[in-house]
Amino acid sequence: MKFKDDKLGRQPDKGSRVVSMAIMFVLLCGFSFYLGGMFCSERNKLPTEPIARAVDSKEPVVASGPLQVKSVSFPECSVDLQDYTPCTDPRRWSKYSQHRLTFLERHCPAIFERKECLIPPPDGYKEPIRWPKSKDECWYRNVPYDWINKQKSNQHWLRKEGEKFYFPGGGTMFRNGVSSYVDLMQNLIPGMKDGTVRTAIDTGCGVASWGGDLLDRGILTVSLAPRDNHEAQVQFALERGIPAMLGILSTQRLPFPSNSFDMAHCSRCLIPWTEFGGIYLLEVHRILRPGGFFVLSGPPIDYEQRWQGWNTTFEDQKANHERLEELLASMCFKLYNTKDAIAVWQKSEDNDCYKKLDTPDYYPPICDDGTEPDAAWYAPLRPCLVVPNPRFTKMSLSSVPKWPERLHVVPDRMRGVHGGSAGSFGRDDIKWKKRVEHYKKLLPVLGTDKIRNVMDMNTVFGGFAAALIDDPLWVMNVVSSYALNSLAVVYDRGLIGTLHDWCEAFSTYPRTYDLLHVESLFTSESHRCDMKYVLLEMDRILRPTGYTIIRESTYFLDAINTIAKALRWDCHVEETEDGSEKEKVLICQKKLWYSQQNS
Repeated sequence: MKFKDDKLGRQPDKGSRVVSMAIMFVLLCGFSFYLGGMFCSERNKLPTEPIARAVDSKEPVVASGPLQVKSVSFPECSVDLQDYTPCTDPRRWSKYSQHRLTFLERHCPAIFERKECLIPPPDGYKEPIRWPKSKDECWYRNVPYDWINKQKSNQHWLRKEGEKFYFPGGGTMFRNGVSSYVDLMQNLIPGMKDGTVRTAIDTGCGVASWGGDLLDRGILTVSLAPRDNHEAQVQFALERGIPAMLGILSTQRLPFPSNSFDMAHCSRCLIPWTEFGGIYLLEVHRILRPGGFFVLSGPPIDYEQRWQGWNTTFEDQKANHERLEELLASMCFKLYNTKDAIAVWQKSEDNDCYKKLDTPDYYPPICDDGTEPDAAWYAPLRPCLVVPNPRFTKMSLSSVPKWPERLHVVPDRMRGVHGGSAGSFGRDDIKWKKRVEHYKKLLPVLGTDKIRNVMDMNTVFGGFAAALIDDPLWVMNVVSSYALNSLAVVYDRGLIGTLHDWCEAFSTYPRTYDLLHVESLFTSESHRCDMKYVLLEMDRILRPTGYTIIRESTYFLDAINTIAKALRWDCHVEETEDGSEKEKVLICQKKLWYSQQNS
């Protein structure tokens, strides 16, 4: 080997090379150990760095004491954001495909696009009319949409008189009113009368008159409709005090577990059931429990008598009807009953039908083992049939206890939740009865007509909702998409809910909930979600003069309180029912304020 001066260099022997490598190895190990020690030291100093960063605190956080953050302030959003829905924002629709209405699905803004401001109410906003009066009327200024009143006047969805909107119970298929329509449906499905049918989903819900009528009959409905530029159907539903959320059947699964709803309903909802290989019917099949009912009214049902009013041809509707029947039969649905413009199909009670379909060339094919039936958060629709898990033998509609008994009976699917058992279910039930009794002392309006729309933002088995079941309210139970998926247990109890990730905005309009209940959300999600954005989202969906009950570790409580002041909330810290030193209860009320831009 030659060096640059053309002199021969000395070749190192094997022994010296080994010694050099050993020295280098020791040096590298020592350096790595030093860096690792520095990292661990810094990590111990900052156990919740995302939380501190969320409120722009530059000061180090000491793990031995509560999290402290600097005071923050939030400006008012512009008035054109009064109905802002971050993940279904019409201003961003042009970025996404119109194929299968993909643009109407959830598309959340990147973190650098998020609004860090307070959503103002409309000019003239008033405290909502209280339940049950709100089912029939609401303040015009709270939902100031003239378009729906003018364009849908012939369908009698609602009418404007003076300062109010009135809801006469009309709709495209409700010619004699929604109550008459539901009466006919009950005659077709006797289980709607005796507590067999408890949970329902209404796709393309209008102003949720169907779901509102069912509340009086002991049936709890999730009314689902997409965000649009004009109609604000979901906003009207929630203003009335009827459960609803933004959503659409497009390319992704609905955020519900499999085998959950007792009934699915579509009243001229304009969903193309027979297109794309019947993939939307496959999703209805997935979320319906065995023995559940699929109710369809409008095209192509009763096409022989009605096709002329549908801007179509007799032949097209006949072909569509035949294709619909063929697809439903291929998914193990049987025609259960029909009369006039209503047809009812029932999903197979057992798995015998699916065994006959499991052949290589059959369509739709049976989903393979790699398709998780309950995966429903940004999960694509699959062109395959989800077969109910034979492990759970008491999941069908005829096996689940009737309402209200099913609320406190241990669901069969508790066995599918890690750590779930009859004992843990019973303890959870007792715990929440005790807690809610305590909460009513801290917040006396809980249980009165002042609180109607309630959300439990981080539930496990729906215990908070179950403890409030006798009060004039309903609860949207939210299970974290990153936690154990226990939402099926919530539905088996006869309650409703959805999967959600609180690092993103919820699928609802501003000012739609009277009470938000939070237990340990910041403790469990602080490693992923910035506290500031979670609290801003809570403020967006909370009604003016609405309340929050935040049960949280004392480590986070001061920081939450600091940000809450910037949200214009009035808060006070209370003890838990057992006087725990590790956690406290923060009770807050949102102030009613009006935008300075309107003055």
